[in-house]
Amino acid sequence: MMLKMKATGNHASHPSKGFKPLEGSVGRRIEIMDTTLRDGEQTSGVSFLPSEKLQIAKLLLEELKVDRIEVASARVSEGELEGVQKITQWAAKKGYLDRVEVLGFVDTPVSVNWIVEAGGKVLNLLTKGSMNHLVHQLKKTPEQHFADIQKSISYAQEMGVSVNVYLEDWSNGMRNSPEYTLSLIEFLTKQSVKRIMLPDTLGLLSPKEVKAFFEQIVAQFPAVHFDFHAHNDYDLSVANVLEAISNGAAGLHTTINGLGERAGNAPLESVIAVIKDFTDLEIGVQEQKIFRVSKLVEQFSGQHIPANKPVVGENVFTQTAGIHADGDNKKNLYFNDLMPERFGRQRKYALGKTSGKANILKNLEELGISLEKDELAKVTQRIIELGDKKERVTTEDLPYIISDVLQNNSISKHISIEGYHMTHSKGLKPTVQLRMSIHGKFYDEIATGDGQYDSFMRALKKIYKTLGRELPKLTDYHVSIPPGGKTDAFVETVITWDYGKIFKTKGLDPDQTVAAMMATEKMLNIIENMNYQPTKEESTYYGNQYRTVAG
Repeated sequence: MMLKMKATGNHASHPSKGFKPLEGSVGRRIEIMDTTLRDGEQTSGVSFLPSEKLQIAKLLLEELKVDRIEVASARVSEGELEGVQKITQWAAKKGYLDRVEVLGFVDTPVSVNWIVEAGGKVLNLLTKGSMNHLVHQLKKTPEQHFADIQKSISYAQEMGVSVNVYLEDWSNGMRNSPEYTLSLIEFLTKQSVKRIMLPDTLGLLSPKEVKAFFEQIVAQFPAVHFDFHAHNDYDLSVANVLEAISNGAAGLHTTINGLGERAGNAPLESVIAVIKDFTDLEIGVQEQKIFRVSKLVEQFSGQHIPANKPVVGENVFTQTAGIHADGDNKKNLYFNDLMPERFGRQRKYALGKTSGKANILKNLEELGISLEKDELAKVTQRIIELGDKKERVTTEDLPYIISDVLQNNSISKHISIEGYHMTHSKGLKPTVQLRMSIHGKFYDEIATGDGQYDSFMRALKKIYKTLGRELPKLTDYHVSIPPGGKTDAFVETVITWDYGKIFKTKGLDPDQTVAAMMATEKMLNIIENMNYQPTKEESTYYGNQYRTVAG
């Protein structure tokens, strides 16, 4: 027997986490084979360019430090051949060639020759792990299939290619034809193969079945190195991985971001976190590099990472509820072992309708800003208002909101926009119907103009004309969003006015025109405070407020 496989025992985990350590498990090392470039590329719509394959391979082996990578299927295309050649040429220079694997078929000599031409040195031979596949797809007997397998392995050896063997549909084989499946494993132990790889090809196993099947196989073949290859059709891939390594699996197959056919494969990011936090097993993967590799694969694959995806999703280290931020302030009450720093990330505190003062305080600390109690309450209320409109508020938005609130807080409000109706149609001039409140009295006007804001200003001028008042001259109009352009919460409109003195006002709103109207409303109150004849008691207050904002 030429198998060179290390013995495996059952796993041990941290007793404090509900697991009882099992004999012979502490320190046992698990191999991680990543198949993003082969099985992950079977994701619908995903096809990596040869240069992209090389970059991902480099990151997997040098940054993440996975043990092995599976990079392609033999015979697929010329582009696939070019991609593998790029990887093997680089790997040969680095001494990684024995860690680069290619899926091949029982088709002597075609797959082996393809791998040799591609510069590869490792064949992952796909065999039939269930009678169902053997009979209905190959239409062969076990004896015929075994003979073909032996021929492929022998030819690979002659060509200097080492062999691992997949048992395709192994999970169905163990369910429905265990005698055949176990006989295939028994046959393979007598061949020159390094690893036997057991895939849950259709993602149909429960954790209970994985446990039972591995217990049986490891007990019967204790010297064999078994890999487990999980699919995620029932969202059980990570749970099944945990059972497999708990019961003797020596290697695992993963993909970055869980890419793969149908519901995908076991995601590397979750698998690594689970092994580190729930077992005493050793792995070589550098988890602090996971996020940067994940984002690159997202870019190359075009497959967006769901915001709530564990470890790498945008929201998974973001606290939204104010009570959680409050608990973190007091004693990190809402932290768990999945600390973002482990993965090269940072914890964030979301701003939205469920935000409390604690969330905002966390973000203010990051910005180095300190607010008075009443100012903090008003900023909180403004963020809640935006959240009620289903708007997303980010840390980058916060200085804009603070500026808006502080400016509003500094102006005595005698004039307000009480209502408006705007129309904007192709081929017709925009129209605004406007209602203003001035010292408690309502004024209504309708006007058309060259744009919605122009129509608003024309209606406002009509109202002011009836009062015998003049409006300041608008000298500049500037619209912006917080730096980086990542917000969908609001725009800021800054308008410069000339009223014998130059001053600016700001408005914030998701709608650009409304933001400009809010900036105009502030302007009206500033000049009203300039012209208003206050009572003796009011004079000091209003004068100070005007000097603060416009002076």
